[in-house]
Amino acid sequence: MSGALAAHARQLADGIAALGLVLPQETVDRLLAFGELLLKWNKVYNLTAIRDPREVVTHHLLDSLAVLPHLAQVERLADIGSGGGLPGIPLAIVRSGLIVNSIETVNKKASFQQQARIELQLGNFSVINERVEKVTPDRLPGGAADGVISRAFSSLADFVNLSGHLLGEGGALYAMKGVHPADEVEALPAGWAVTAVHALSVPGLDAERHLLVIERA
Repeated sequence: MSGALAAHARQLADGIAALGLVLPQETVDRLLAFGELLLKWNKVYNLTAIRDPREVVTHHLLDSLAVLPHLAQVERLADIGSGGGLPGIPLAIVRSGLIVNSIETVNKKASFQQQARIELQLGNFSVINERVEKVTPDRLPGGAADGVISRAFSSLADFVNLSGHLLGEGGALYAMKGVHPADEVEALPAGWAVTAVHALSVPGLDAERHLLVIERA
């Protein structure tokens, strides 16, 4: 392949292997193609502060894929405030059977995600350009989600209050965070509790990452 990420294809492949994932080359190529789209559109739409192709691999692609082992039981995922489609689009690329719906309030970011969906032929990915609190579960493909994920979207309390209604029975919220947010855990609304905390190791990224699983108590 050609493009800014071509020189970092080995970095991505090595990172995928370090995460314990085995992916067909076609899937790896689609991840790289998504990264290229992100860099291209970012020049005009300011989708992300990251412009270095190497950091697109570590901070966006591999960071998104690091949560994959913890979503094994999820079949219908809602991605809240995903900006440039992270982690939703990489997850949809890697797991073709996972139904992913991105809810993004910023029009230009939702437009980018729609274009990525078309160019990458992601039949399992869709976008709703709306504030999350205004979206009802019946508007999600397949109905209420069994997983709702966010990456540095807001405080845990806001995440629960704004998107908890999208969960079906037995579903869970998945909050991607940096340093473990102990104060935010203490401030969770009544009726919700953190049921698991997973320390994530992202290849090539020298920073703390955690995935918090939140369920109805």
